[in-house]
Amino acid sequence: MGRFEIKDTFYLDGEPFQIISGSIHYFRVVPEYWRDRLEKLRAMGCNTVETYIPWNVHEPVKGDFHFSGMADVVAFVKLAQELGLYVILRPSPYICAEWEFGGLPAWLLAKERMRLRCSYPPFLKQVEEYYKVLIPMLVPLQIDQGGPVLLMQIENEYGYFANDKSYLEELRRMLVENGITVPFITSDGPMRESLNGGTLPDVLPTGNFGSRTEERFQILKEYTNGGPLMCAEFWVGWFDHWGNGGHKTGNLEESVRDLDKMLEMGHVNIYMFEGGTNFGFMNGANYYEELTPDVTSYDYDAVLAEDGSLTEKYKRYQQVIRKYAPVQENIVFTTAIRRKAYGTIEVDDKVSLFSTLNSLSSGIPGIFPQSMECLGQNYGYILYHSTLETEEKLEKLRLWEANDRANIFVEEKPVLTLYDRELLVEHTLEVDYKKGASLDILVENMGRVNFGPRMERQRKGINQCVQLNGHMHNQWIQYPLPLDDISKVDFSGEYRERLPAFYRFRFQAEESCDTFLDFAGWGKGCAFINGFHLGRFWEIGPQKRLYIPGPLIRKGENEIILFETEGKVTKTISLLDKPDIG
Repeated sequence: MGRFEIKDTFYLDGEPFQIISGSIHYFRVVPEYWRDRLEKLRAMGCNTVETYIPWNVHEPVKGDFHFSGMADVVAFVKLAQELGLYVILRPSPYICAEWEFGGLPAWLLAKERMRLRCSYPPFLKQVEEYYKVLIPMLVPLQIDQGGPVLLMQIENEYGYFANDKSYLEELRRMLVENGITVPFITSDGPMRESLNGGTLPDVLPTGNFGSRTEERFQILKEYTNGGPLMCAEFWVGWFDHWGNGGHKTGNLEESVRDLDKMLEMGHVNIYMFEGGTNFGFMNGANYYEELTPDVTSYDYDAVLAEDGSLTEKYKRYQQVIRKYAPVQENIVFTTAIRRKAYGTIEVDDKVSLFSTLNSLSSGIPGIFPQSMECLGQNYGYILYHSTLETEEKLEKLRLWEANDRANIFVEEKPVLTLYDRELLVEHTLEVDYKKGASLDILVENMGRVNFGPRMERQRKGINQCVQLNGHMHNQWIQYPLPLDDISKVDFSGEYRERLPAFYRFRFQAEESCDTFLDFAGWGKGCAFINGFHLGRFWEIGPQKRLYIPGPLIRKGENEIILFETEGKVTKTISLLDKPDIG
């Protein structure tokens, strides 16, 4: 059993201990590669690994808990201990992390007027029920019970969001009552306003920042009551969003100097040591002046690249760490990882969405359209189908409370595509048709906002009405399309050009290597390999290829399926041995 204390500095078993940590999100890396990433962290000189715990990964449906595969946080922590690393856990309900809805489960939004991240009893009730399952799993992992966990975070950058101290106290109570005994931290932006709102008495405040270390630590020092100074997120890069014009990178020389100063003055957690991948539909989004959904890669210009390869930043950081701590020499990386170009693959089968709709979803009748959340759907797409019985001609159209992107079809022919702010206004059209023509609206959830007050307004699909020619249009059949079981696609149906469609590719592999799916010539959609959802693609970039970890590739025949929504396609895809994240 160990003992970890916070006094003028951190103490491990009575001896001063400097935390030199790096962030690895287990839920962004396939489990077969956890050991490799952790070995590389240890070899750089870090003694600790930090990870968030995303609520929406572990309870995707109310009462349905997942703790296996990529969600096996206990296995990740135990592996870190096996490799000689200590652990910082951040299990707060909200994590930000550029993750879908900041880690909150989408089903919270099915409840009318749900308020988030405050002492609103219906929200606290859901947190408490989740913690009663999660926290007992973490209790045996604490340092004072023989595990590697040194610290736990109460909430994440709360001072940026609100200042409800009773909410923070409630979270602390839940953690303590469920068995947490290691010290707590909070983490906030290193500004007085944020620290005033996000800290608690007797809890160590830490700062999240990426530059101006000395200045930031001086402000933080006012709040630590003589305790240690720690940067809980040393931002070594940044994230990309679709259409941002190029992959974001930081200034390496400035970053190296900041790391040096942090270790001279205190303690650090490097964010990110490895960013990994927003597999599936789990990318987050920001909304300031406009919606900016994040790309599938969470490379982050991190110390390791998205695929775990070493960077120049790794070598430079290792040199700095050597000044403050022993760096174990000659650590052997035990996971064999190779890249391979599997070549160009031609499409085998294709089918239009409209032709396979009934195999993918069961229509839900509604007088008016309902949001995904109200229909029990979390992610993906939803199709709203109706007929034009009273409209003589489609002249004006507006979608009320719609998020995030809508493809509109009359008689299964493309009419209009609306995105973000275009959904807020009325549009003038001139579409002729025969009475009783079909009207279909395919809406994509492009990732819920993960930061700020807009989080409470993240219902996806259409949450109020469709207005045609100035009046509300009623009687809909709603088809949820979470695409959580891609085997349901029936490729025996009809294919028509310029419509949303599924495309199947097959290739043979003699060995399982990392590769990168190049989607040049394809418009917008998402990709699957052997049933595993790789994530989204979009021709606007900056990301041009999707990372496929080797463990997802079988020896023998493999299947890739693309779902493309714009009707912009080619006859082939390529699997290449180099990334292109812009």
